[in-house]
Amino acid sequence: MTLQQLRQKAHELPLAPGVYLMHDKDGQIIYVGKAKALKNRVSQYFANLASHTAKTRRLVENIDDFETIYAKTEFDALLLENTLIKRYKPKYNILLKDDKGYPYVRLAKGDYASFSIVSARQDDGARYFGPYGGRGAAKAAIEIVQETFGLPTCTRKFPRDIGKERPCLMHHLKKCCGVCTGDISPEQYGELLRQGALLLEGKSDDLARVMEEKMNERAEALDFEAAAQYRDRLRAVQRLGRSRVVTGVTLSDIDVMACGLRGTRAAFALLSYGGGSLMDKKVEFFDGLEEQDLPDALASFVKQYYSRAGHAPRELALDRDIEDREGVEALLSSLRGRKCAVLVPQRGEKAQMVRLAADNARLELEALETREQRSRKTLVLLGDMLGMEAPPRRIEAFDISNTAGSDAVASMTVFEDGSPKKGAYKKFKIKEAAGGDDYGAMAEVVGRRLDRALGGDAGFLPLPDLFLMDGGAGQTGVAQQQLLQRGVNIPVFGMVKDSHHRTRALVTADGQEIGIVSTPAVFALIGRIQEETHRFAVAYHHDVRAKGARRSALDGIEGLGAARRKQLLRHFGTVSAIRRASADELAAVVPRSVADNIVRHFTEKGAE
Repeated sequence: MTLQQLRQKAHELPLAPGVYLMHDKDGQIIYVGKAKALKNRVSQYFANLASHTAKTRRLVENIDDFETIYAKTEFDALLLENTLIKRYKPKYNILLKDDKGYPYVRLAKGDYASFSIVSARQDDGARYFGPYGGRGAAKAAIEIVQETFGLPTCTRKFPRDIGKERPCLMHHLKKCCGVCTGDISPEQYGELLRQGALLLEGKSDDLARVMEEKMNERAEALDFEAAAQYRDRLRAVQRLGRSRVVTGVTLSDIDVMACGLRGTRAAFALLSYGGGSLMDKKVEFFDGLEEQDLPDALASFVKQYYSRAGHAPRELALDRDIEDREGVEALLSSLRGRKCAVLVPQRGEKAQMVRLAADNARLELEALETREQRSRKTLVLLGDMLGMEAPPRRIEAFDISNTAGSDAVASMTVFEDGSPKKGAYKKFKIKEAAGGDDYGAMAEVVGRRLDRALGGDAGFLPLPDLFLMDGGAGQTGVAQQQLLQRGVNIPVFGMVKDSHHRTRALVTADGQEIGIVSTPAVFALIGRIQEETHRFAVAYHHDVRAKGARRSALDGIEGLGAARRKQLLRHFGTVSAIRRASADELAAVVPRSVADNIVRHFTEKGAE
């Protein structure tokens, strides 16, 4: 459609709430928005183009058509907009990065529940804490709770494994309460879990008061051993309260969010407060924005972030007003199940908290720019060392992993501007090369990667500026042959390791080495690429081996199909646990006849 046709179509829309979806000439949805009055909002895009920001002008230039979906209320339109953005991931919407998840700590229901890390909240009756800034922060929180309250860190399942094996070293070191001994009742274990939950909620002061009361109760009852345990835990909790080691543990009090802008790059900093103290910080970066774009971008970020989290704080303080603040407030309140107030404080303590968030956004932008400048300089150095005409902005690295030639797999990692781009990583199962033939495996994988790209597969585009092979001249040579056969001209080098398994040089297909140890920045970058590629390959290889082991160990059992195998593994966790289970325990998951077959199968295998 021409601009005039789009303008005319927009004027024909009703003054009703709804959602509009902008399409490009290929029919792809490139933007989703919501409106209180569709006619007014959509018409604005095609009128007075000079007043638009650069981002909006680029959007309008690419609009070929649009469609609308009417809603009963503006709030319904807001919910629909959020759903459609999540589904279509339009190019011109502000989008949370797919590979940037915010995990939760989950406490399951039951007498012998445990804390675990999950990627999203579920409506399953369990308790959730978070979201956290990353899996590392979530893992650290669980470890602190386990250490503070002596919770088990082993893989045993309770009550199934109580009394079956001797206590482990952690119990003898008095770092585990020893559920496996049977000396800890479900009530006592449940109390430890409740105390751990208070710590994860940031209520260290409340927890300290409870533990001090229990310590005094045990002392008055002359149970000095129990009193000493409460004393030690009380001291640990008090230390944590002072240092605030547990991070990202609650959204129950107030979140503060502010924007920073440097050039056309924006940073949104989110500070989470719980129990009156700063608990966690999260930062997201977005490119191609101007100052005028920030209110709309901030509103989009707020809606997407909390919808993904599935929860909202009691209050959200922002550094600037946003469009349809009342609608956003209604959305957050629906997520929380109670009132959530969205504020733009101008003075007082909350205004100071907002300024702190703004300072964090600004400093994060400056730090990112410094890192990028350093990365660019490193890539220039690397390109010069390799005789390249331009720095290699996109680097792809390959590694092969197998065990004595079996279950061979390969990994492909991608680094852009010196940083890993995990969403572009690829995994390969070796299909044609013989077991243990690393050269053949490398040739197969590089060939398959190139064929997918040359065939137009968007998932394998673009081609990189540089290929790196984990190996020497042999692996490099076979990769180069694959490139030459397809007429692709991309530099390829091998990563040669020293006796400490560190990459000490890059090597050409004819064996010429290029030393990198004397250039620390390049040495660090290549080492990081090699380690990440090896890690990714080994992790995939372990997954493939584990799946194969589960299949082979449970194969051939009469009445045990794929669905029942999945039920057993979900219930018992591992094949070893299934092997140890009694027929009665197995019969709680599968029919009794199948349970008897499983016991018979493993008994006969053990006798072989």
